[in-house]
Amino acid sequence: MAGNATVCPKPMKATSNGSFQGDSPLDYALPLVILQICLVVAFTRLLALILRPLRQPRVIAEIIGGILLGPSALGRSEKFLHAVFPTQSLTVLDTLANIGLLYFLFLVGLELDISSIKRTGKKALAIALAGISLPFILGIGTSVVLRSTISKGVSQGPFLVFMGVALSITAFPVLARILAELKLLTTDVGRIAMSAAAVNDVAAWILLALAIALSGTNTSPLVSLWVLLCGVAFVLLAIFALNPALAWMARRSPEGEPVKELYICITLSLVLAAGFVTDTIGIHALFGAFVVGIVMPKDGPFAGVLIEKIEDLVSGLLLPLYFVSSGLKTNVATIQGAQSWGLLVLVIFTACFGKIVGTLSVSMLCKVPFKEALTLGFLMNTKGLVELIVLNIGKDRKVLNDQTFAVLVLMALFTTFITTPVVTAVYKPARRGVPYKHRTIRRKDLDTELRLLVCFHSTRNIPTMINLIESSRGTRKRGRLSVYAMHLMELSERSSAISMVHKARRNGLPFWNKIREDQDQMVIAFEAYQQLSSVTVRPMTAISPLSTIHEDICTSAHQKRSAMILLPFHKHQRLDGVMESLGHSFQVVNQRVLRYAPCSVGILVDRGLGGTTQVSASDVSYTIVVPFFGGPDDREALTFGVRMAEHPGIVLSVVKFVFPPGTAVAAQESSEDDDSPNDLLDLTTGKNESITYEERTVGTKEDIVAALKSMSRCNLFIVGRTPSTVPVLVDRTSDCPELGHVGGYLASSGFSTTASVLVVQQYNPMGSLHPLVEEQTSADASDVPDTPMGHYSSAVNIV
Repeated sequence: MAGNATVCPKPMKATSNGSFQGDSPLDYALPLVILQICLVVAFTRLLALILRPLRQPRVIAEIIGGILLGPSALGRSEKFLHAVFPTQSLTVLDTLANIGLLYFLFLVGLELDISSIKRTGKKALAIALAGISLPFILGIGTSVVLRSTISKGVSQGPFLVFMGVALSITAFPVLARILAELKLLTTDVGRIAMSAAAVNDVAAWILLALAIALSGTNTSPLVSLWVLLCGVAFVLLAIFALNPALAWMARRSPEGEPVKELYICITLSLVLAAGFVTDTIGIHALFGAFVVGIVMPKDGPFAGVLIEKIEDLVSGLLLPLYFVSSGLKTNVATIQGAQSWGLLVLVIFTACFGKIVGTLSVSMLCKVPFKEALTLGFLMNTKGLVELIVLNIGKDRKVLNDQTFAVLVLMALFTTFITTPVVTAVYKPARRGVPYKHRTIRRKDLDTELRLLVCFHSTRNIPTMINLIESSRGTRKRGRLSVYAMHLMELSERSSAISMVHKARRNGLPFWNKIREDQDQMVIAFEAYQQLSSVTVRPMTAISPLSTIHEDICTSAHQKRSAMILLPFHKHQRLDGVMESLGHSFQVVNQRVLRYAPCSVGILVDRGLGGTTQVSASDVSYTIVVPFFGGPDDREALTFGVRMAEHPGIVLSVVKFVFPPGTAVAAQESSEDDDSPNDLLDLTTGKNESITYEERTVGTKEDIVAALKSMSRCNLFIVGRTPSTVPVLVDRTSDCPELGHVGGYLASSGFSTTASVLVVQQYNPMGSLHPLVEEQTSADASDVPDTPMGHYSSAVNIV
């Protein structure tokens, strides 16, 4: 063999015989790719956790993770690179990554609704065209500079098109994630941005197909023409042949019945077959998968089931491999010297200038206010996965060299990274609301409508919540009970979560469920309850990060003029009676709602009020105890208990705790609280024999504990969160400060296994120094009529 000949590495076998047989698992394809997947997923998730306080989308962490694992950082160690990412393993890695990417782009196509693009207004269309045209032109200009410096010798035509596409792309999935994170998805700015990004996405794929057709090894224009014509023929085939077939399968998959496994298999195979056809044509396999996703029917459960089947595997395990595959080709060290760094600044400036100025100028011509127009410009400047796809295709086809590739990857990373902080700083839409009067259960006119916002996380909260509502509906004809049932869902990186948020309507509020084929199963329980009772129930769903979902709860409560927000406790009772936490995040949500709520708040500690099923009105039979120490929270709790006592199946016991004269607690009681429950009870006990009242004299903490334990056989305790006079019943290091001293003790595992607890905080107009909703002072609260159920006040602009 000649001395200067290149020795090709042997192809890797799939599996090893094990380390005891002397085989290293890193020399075999299967164990090595398993190690690579585990390393990539763990590393990128760690970076996503680090970047979470900056509210960055996960794609940023994945791009950075890919670059750090490549030759720019960890890959600078030849030992690491040859051990974990040897050259002979890259074919398997790239193949797996591209299969994951194939299905991910199928999901992206599923998210894009062509019918909504057809309905795109002239304003969004003009902004989209401006956001494509100016960056594309500037990209062509930049390509001239790059070809004369760091990209000498590349083919002119394909390089011009690739540069234009790279600078003009807006990443639709990443933009949707950022808008949902910032609660801007359903504002005017968000709607325009999403419409423009959808148009941009389709245009980008058309331009990319053109760029691929022009960048073939055969430079004959006739070949490029044939590639384009075959691509058009494939799209037409998908529209007129694939779409009817997919629609037929979707029609044969009705709501409530499992989708046939054969239909799932056929569809997933069609995605691969479409990728094979477009790859054979010479465009790219990804183009075929994207087109199948677009022509896929969006209505009905079929599309939703497909998403559920593949999204976690694809986006969780396979897609990060593509970022590493891209990162292994990115060597930031190739950007050396003042000229290279100057060109990087030039590319970033050109990309930002083209997108922002193009979008800003056309938005201003369309009479969009300056701040909103500037926000649109930064939003449309979002890059992401599609950008990396373009760059990788360009590099694979020798259109982009190592240095140009690294420059463009850093440009995509920078432009996406700045989007969230800049938009947060530039665009802070005010939450405005009309003042309203009835913010508490306690009120002078008992015949007015009582509105409750009932929140739940999962099915385990629903039976007790419905039983509590049923017990609270009272008997008054005019003072009817109206309930808003809010399903709280955490916004995740899943496509299905983003797709659900797309359905949100009306100025960024949680979307209000209408009659839909893919209705939330948990919401159906409340709708069924409404059919069987005289309570008006309005189901809704809030999808937000748990760190900000309290804003959805509080703004919705204000807009719907709720008197009380009911929240589930963050712990649930196990079979052995121990209270187990569902996560600290849910506890923080409750604490923030208590702080910012525009009305009274109740936290329900569920120990099975009425059992695990909904109890009919005729079967309600509960004993309720209200321990009364004094103070506004206790009076609010008592008022709620008195209302519940109107139900014929409920017996209410009110226990007033009295402290002996001369004690410190008694002195505090006489100085701070001259309230007694008598004035409220005098109005009701004479008319309602189910209410009993007694006073108990207690002198110590032990007396109070003994008194409470003697009542533990009841079904429900209703207590105030912060009674004016009560000694500390639980350790000051209690992990549930949101329940207060009495509530914290009643909710402890050692107190009871059967008595549920409702901890009530009365609305305090002076309590919140920084309310989430800015009320319009021009309207008098007493003059503003309550909004009818299901309708919105035009004066509210909540995001």
